[in-house]
Amino acid sequence: MARFDRRSFLAGSAALGAGLALLGADDEWAGASLTNGTGRNGISTAKPKRGGSVTFGIDTEEGGFDPTTARWDEGGFLYGRCVFDPLAIVTSTGEVQGYLAESIVPNADYTAWTITLRSGINFHDGTPLNATALHTNIEKQATSILTGPAFASMIKDAVITGPMSVRIDMKSPWVPFPYYLAQAQTGYIAAPSMLAAADGTSNPVGTGPFIFKEWVPNDHFTATANPKYWRKGFPYLDSITFKPIIDPNARVSALKSGTIDMMHTNVPTSLLEFRGDHSYSYYDNSGPVLGEPTVACVMLNTSKPPFNNLKLRQALALASNPVQYAKEIDGGVNAPMYGLFQQGTPYYSKTAYKTNNAKQASKLIKEVEAETGQSVSFTFNSTSSSQVLRGAQYLQQLWGDVGAKMTIAIAAQASLINDALAGTYEATAWRQFGAVDPDLNYVWFSTTTTSPPLALNMARNSDPRIQAALTAGRTTANKAERTKAYQQLNQYLNEDVPYIWADRDTWAVIADPKVQNFANPKTLNGTKAIAFDEGVLWPTQIWVS
Repeated sequence: MARFDRRSFLAGSAALGAGLALLGADDEWAGASLTNGTGRNGISTAKPKRGGSVTFGIDTEEGGFDPTTARWDEGGFLYGRCVFDPLAIVTSTGEVQGYLAESIVPNADYTAWTITLRSGINFHDGTPLNATALHTNIEKQATSILTGPAFASMIKDAVITGPMSVRIDMKSPWVPFPYYLAQAQTGYIAAPSMLAAADGTSNPVGTGPFIFKEWVPNDHFTATANPKYWRKGFPYLDSITFKPIIDPNARVSALKSGTIDMMHTNVPTSLLEFRGDHSYSYYDNSGPVLGEPTVACVMLNTSKPPFNNLKLRQALALASNPVQYAKEIDGGVNAPMYGLFQQGTPYYSKTAYKTNNAKQASKLIKEVEAETGQSVSFTFNSTSSSQVLRGAQYLQQLWGDVGAKMTIAIAAQASLINDALAGTYEATAWRQFGAVDPDLNYVWFSTTTTSPPLALNMARNSDPRIQAALTAGRTTANKAERTKAYQQLNQYLNEDVPYIWADRDTWAVIADPKVQNFANPKTLNGTKAIAFDEGVLWPTQIWVS
């Protein structure tokens, strides 16, 4: 399914698989994950060896690297974490700690946040990271076509308050704002010289552990060790190269042949192939989540026929069977989903969402046909990926059995994303919503983001109850009240049925055992950070034996 990555928008995400991106995010997973055991789990306590290089096979290619304008997906964040650093980082227990920022402090009512930078950090071009550089980045984000709308909805002003500090004034309280400095594209800070350059997006300059060397689109991106990196002792590698290999089977073959040293994947057959194979190190994010997992679903355009009809949306949900889908399409790798949250995680609660009742689904289809005077038919957008197409064909048969005629339209992932943003679709294959904090998905559900020409609420479901829940979750610091707000959000979404849920998404990183410590990032005080999410890890601490 196409994936719209939450990480790219200031109030949301960024890139459906290989497409759009605005802000960003880092790993939402904590707790037990499946690995190939000690010595094959991407974690090492041995003394790191310096030098060497790693080639990483990834599933996508980028159009640019400027965090204020480029639409990063998982590849963009991998490139970005080499060349840039974020203002903050999230621990494995979900706490935000400063990274480039020494402190991120709110006022009493969370209507202003002051970001104070660490001193003594320089960009790769030798210029200092200071308040002026931070303010320049904020201004670029605020005026960007990509990130600007999200900024405009919440941020009133940004003021330099000292040589190393900037205060961001909000239009209303924004309690989880620090997550956007760690989890989103807007938290990554570029050199002012890069932002001013006409070709800056192709020549990234940051403060990161690696310095950009070259980019040959659709072939490779290479960066070399930053000898003056502000985190003393890092990085260990001399260089790192990312190689886009879009076809998942070709990526597997490249790893087995030694063409690449490591890879990421969310294809269930690939995960099953390497799980338990101790010839490789393996780490996936199948463990418990702190907030929301990435969910595979069908997104429906509720703003126009036929899916402006609630009864029809309910019928498709009733005809669906997430357990069967997870087993038949994803080989049992991914857990079935019945909403935004997974059972056993903080915001989960049972809702009114009903599935696996073909008889009732058929009844509702007949009622819709009687009320509209038309048979039920619609077009379903899918990519040409064998995995996605197989899922589409499964749904085509399932819904056809209850009287809904579905025609599959094949499109490139970027086109599918653009159709979703523009509203020129009826139903589409989709993956989205993984987030360590639910507020990171604000723009995808808000009533304030349904307007053309590009609606970030791509299902265009406009429910004032949902807006009230989102506002409550954003503006209160009370944990119980926030939990209740997001449980209400889940309930209202499942009453409105803009999404037909399937199963969660699982990502894995697989590597030659010589690649050490790829799943063991640390914060500046030594706390374990989230290892990776949606195929995005930290390159800083990787070394080769």
